[in-house]
Amino acid sequence: MKKKERNLINDYFETLCTLLSELDREELVSSFKVVENKLKQRKTIFLAGNGGSAATASHALVDLNKTILGHSKNYRNIRLRAISLTDNMPTLTAIGNDLSYKDVFSESLKNLANPGDLLIVITGSGNSPNIISVIKTARDLQVETLGLLGFNGGKALKILNHKVIVRSESYGHIEDIHMIYIHLLTEYLKTALIKHD
Repeated sequence: MKKKERNLINDYFETLCTLLSELDREELVSSFKVVENKLKQRKTIFLAGNGGSAATASHALVDLNKTILGHSKNYRNIRLRAISLTDNMPTLTAIGNDLSYKDVFSESLKNLANPGDLLIVITGSGNSPNIISVIKTARDLQVETLGLLGFNGGKALKILNHKVIVRSESYGHIEDIHMIYIHLLTEYLKTALIKHD
């Protein structure tokens, strides 16, 4: 392996480790408890993101619907309802084509959400028009909001109820840590479910 290649790998890993160490632990735990409370209240969790963050939303859906159950004895009685607004491509394209791409998440949220539900947005910049639109729609519908953000949080920061920020300008590092967050949340919720056994 060439020195240049080794340095690239080492630099990436070192920066990732530094960013992880700088995450606000109180912010993390606070956000976990928000989701746990929605589980206890039998509320629905909605997820939205663009690009790589859409893939993270889809992955989070699997973890929230299935993986959190682990080997809980009461898995038939304790469920977390989760819906990814990114996963119905016909609906996304219909709304994008007939209304606008800005509305692809907010229009679906209007169809499905009830007061007290939770919307989790996953976004690097925090500035995507469809993310800002769905956060505002959630507020109108009395749906609580949690954002996984990067950079300085963008426009989303000021209109969210809860947030976790990866303070980086590297989309790679931001998306890596957002995925780690989903796995941490999954482990936390599995522990919460075990308490009910």
